[in-house]
Amino acid sequence: MLGTWEIILIVLVILLIFGGKKIPELMRGLGKGVKSFKDGVNGKEDEAVADEKAKTPDAKAKEEVKEEKSNEAK
Repeated sequence: MLGTWEIILIVLVILLIFGGKKIPELMRGLGKGVKSFKDGVNGKEDEAVADEKAKTPDAKAKEEVKEEKSNEAK
């Protein structure tokens, strides 16, 4: 277990290495990475997959017809 002095020393070294301006950017990136990892572990779907599932059957059918027409035109 880390004691108080060890934690203070680690924080000071991080401040010296990265500087005060870079730390928020690093933490933001770390937070996004952790959130992405948790979403992956919990099985949450990508937004694109969720949007596809949210479409009504009529909207899907219309899109398929448009795709078929565009493929035929080629």
